[in-house]
Amino acid sequence: MTDSPAIPSPCINQCKLDDAQTCTGCRRTLDEIRAWSQATDAEKTIIWQRLLALPLMIKSKQCQRCGTEFSCGDGGKQGGCWCMDFPPVLSVTTTTGDCFCPRCLGLVITERGH
Repeated sequence: MTDSPAIPSPCINQCKLDDAQTCTGCRRTLDEIRAWSQATDAEKTIIWQRLLALPLMIKSKQCQRCGTEFSCGDGGKQGGCWCMDFPPVLSVTTTTGDCFCPRCLGLVITERGH
């Protein structure tokens, strides 16, 4: 018998509630945030499905490598973020800073041999 991996929390440590009591970071409702630690895997999956069905939020970011400002959340060939057109090389949880601009992400991927 093997345990399935734990379903990760959607929290991105940018917690702030808007007027509708929804986190502007992970986009969970206050009720979903409160229930997460006690939720079953099925309940967590439902929350994730709702979050993934939301339209992407377009944000202005600054490249952690060159300092260039860029748009995050649009411009992709499939309608999502442009970064989804690159190979999935970097882990969101290990990346520091505020992401890479398209040019620098391409360079990082090349440097890592992908």
